[in-house]
Amino acid sequence: MNVTQFFQHSLTGISVGGCYALIAIGYTLVYGILRLINFAHGDIFMVAGYFMIFSFAVLPFPIAILVTLVLTTLLGIGIEKVAYAPLRNAPRMSVMISAIGVSYLLQNLATYLFTAIPQPYPEIPGLKLRIQIGEISTSFVTLITPIITILFVAVLLYLVNKTKIGMAMRAVSRDYEAASLMGIKLNKTISFTFAIGSFLAAVGSILYFTDRSTVFPYSGSLPGLKCFVAAVFGGIGSIPGALVGGFFIGICETIIKAIGLSTFSDAFTFIVLILMLLIKPTGLFGEKNIDKV
Repeated sequence: MNVTQFFQHSLTGISVGGCYALIAIGYTLVYGILRLINFAHGDIFMVAGYFMIFSFAVLPFPIAILVTLVLTTLLGIGIEKVAYAPLRNAPRMSVMISAIGVSYLLQNLATYLFTAIPQPYPEIPGLKLRIQIGEISTSFVTLITPIITILFVAVLLYLVNKTKIGMAMRAVSRDYEAASLMGIKLNKTISFTFAIGSFLAAVGSILYFTDRSTVFPYSGSLPGLKCFVAAVFGGIGSIPGALVGGFFIGICETIIKAIGLSTFSDAFTFIVLILMLLIKPTGLFGEKNIDKV
């Protein structure tokens, strides 16, 4: 691999990593609030792909994008209300089982409604435009994905650290019961958290599927697991950690494929998970939780 090829693949890896980071943030936000791994999050990302396919077929592309973002956000809120809110005081294992159930429900519902045949993803005007930078040729979506990701992370950090709803989210993540006693509306705060995560998953879905061209009912499973690993690597519960983890997994995966070891690219992701849990279970930026007596 020469220098040009290295930079070419690194740019692709950064773009893939940006998509992973947007999805990983959804995992990290929900875990930060509820201490729940939302295993259905990857499937919300997949459903967003179908929303875009059918919206684009009947609407101009700017409106189709808006409809996709809104529907995916509402889907995330709806899942929280139906599958998680009734289990608010149930054992944590019950909520996790519910999350796995929602994941299988979305996969099988998509298979029933849209069949298992991959559906072509619409080509959004401008995003597939080829751009030449010296000897490096890339698409416009590859260039803007990391920029969009960093901008969204900056806005999210501002929201979490500087706004009233962000203060409520931080309070709930620190002490669920104390936040409730202080008058914070838990249901509103949790729903808002799911809305943000689902919105970012929809943005990640548009950027991710634009370069991959097809969507099928299980197309969210593996990316969802990789994004979970990215969240764990960066420190689940940490937004900057999800960003770093997403970029790390995306770049490493792309480089491994580029050197001819694509068979092992998925295995590498889960090796990273095992090593991180063995060496530093809290991740790069995670905080050690102290159980209160």
